[in-house]
Amino acid sequence: MQVLAISGDTDFIAEFAAELSTQGFEVSTGNTSEIALERCRFVDLVFLDPVLDDIDGLEVCRAIRAVSDVPVIMISTRSDEFDRVLSLKLGADDYIVRPYSLRELTARTQAAIRRAKKSWDPWKPRWPGETEVHELGPLRIDVQLRRVTANSHEVPLTRKEFDILALLISDPTRVFTREHIMSEVWGHDGAGDTRTLGVHMSGLRKKLGVPALIETVRGVGFRLAIGHNPPLTQERAG
Repeated sequence: MQVLAISGDTDFIAEFAAELSTQGFEVSTGNTSEIALERCRFVDLVFLDPVLDDIDGLEVCRAIRAVSDVPVIMISTRSDEFDRVLSLKLGADDYIVRPYSLRELTARTQAAIRRAKKSWDPWKPRWPGETEVHELGPLRIDVQLRRVTANSHEVPLTRKEFDILALLISDPTRVFTREHIMSEVWGHDGAGDTRTLGVHMSGLRKKLGVPALIETVRGVGFRLAIGHNPPLTQERAG
């Protein structure tokens, strides 16, 4: 598996690459946004430090997400909740705080790549019923093609936002627990990661523009509001 590690910290990036190499990864490195955008399409995963030589790494994360679905893991000395949440909103798949354990780093890397490979195969259904097209109010959701439109206009969801929606659609009457969603979409039980799911759920609801579509079941999780709520209507911008 090939990974790209981008950081303006020369000493750290050399040590980081050496650590990953011992775990069987083929690692290339760089220190600028240009290198990140040049190579991100040719690797299985990108590690991105917010501190680069030419621009803030968070802006690079946004730029990568505009051109590629490659998994991006932010790796930073910043542990503030604000930085974590902002990274996830800009399209990062995970956020690791330095210092970290090599065991955790390897596990998260493998999990991110494994999930991405499932998502990148558009002809392999991931959940029951995924080959169908669903129409919910103004929304048309083609799970097989990973495409959502609202009144014929494309809704630009991130990979994980779409995965959450597809999971909910797979069993529209079921209440999915937070732990189950984290397990299916992120590949782990989600212990301590409720903020991560909350950020993605908030972004998904906002982009869909249909506030009533995803219902929060207090203390349990989420379900689609189909058959037990008023008809879905789209929220008008402005």
